Amino acid sequence: MSWAFLRDLLSGVNKYSTGIGRIWVAVVFMFRLLVYVAAAENIWKHEHDEFECNIKQPGCENVCFDHFFPVSHIRLWALQLIMVSTPSLLVVFHVAYRENREKHHNQKLYRNPGKIDGGLLCTYLISLILKTGLEIVFLVLFYKLYNGFKIPRLVKCDIKPCPNTVDCYISKPTEKMIFLYFLVATSCLCIVLNLSELSYLIFKYSIKCYLKRHMKKQQ
Repeated sequence: MSWAFLRDLLSGVNKYSTGIGRIWVAVVFMFRLLVYVAAAENIWKHEHDEFECNIKQPGCENVCFDHFFPVSHIRLWALQLIMVSTPSLLVVFHVAYRENREKHHNQKLYRNPGKIDGGLLCTYLISLILKTGLEIVFLVLFYKLYNGFKIPRLVKCDIKPCPNTVDCYISKPTEKMIFLYFLVATSCLCIVLNLSELSYLIFKYSIKCYLKRHMKKQQ
C-alpha cells in the first residue's frame, strides 16, 4: 500500500499548524506512519498462515481465526491512521477556499490566508475535536474487539466445525504485543497533544476577545 498521499497531507497541514500541531504531525509521521510501514506491517503479514490449531478438521482454523481476530490489528491500525489524519483536510480546504476567493476577487481579502483566525479558527477547532474523537473511538474499538490490549500465546476454541475444544497458537505474540502497546501509547500521546492544542487555542482567542472588549470600553 502506498502512503504517499498521507505523507503529502501531513506536509500540507504542517504549514498551517500551531507549534503543538507540528509536534502532532511529527508524532503521526515518524512514530506511527514510519513504524507501520517499516516494521509493523511485516509482523502481521502472514498472521493467518501462521495461526495454528492442534487439529486438522477442515474449516476449524479459519473459523477460530475469524472469531479471535474479526479484524486484523494491522488493517485496523491503517484505518485509524487514515481516519485521524482526514479531519486535517478541512483546514487545507478552508485555506484553499480563502486563496481561491482572493483570486476570484483579484484583491487581498486576508492578511494571511493560512492564519488561524475567524472562520479558519472554527474549522481548525472542529478538526481537532474530530481527530480526538476518532482516536478515542479506535482505542475503544481495539479494546472491545480483542478483549483488552493484549495478545495471548494460546487461545481455546470450541466453535463449529471444531469437534471439541482445541488449542490454537498465535505466532510472535510478544513482538505483536509490543507493537500494540506502542500503537496505544502513540495514540494516547496524540490525544493529549490534540487536547492541549484545543485548550491553547481556546484560551488564546478568549484572552484576545476579552482584551478587544476591554479596549473598546476604555475608548
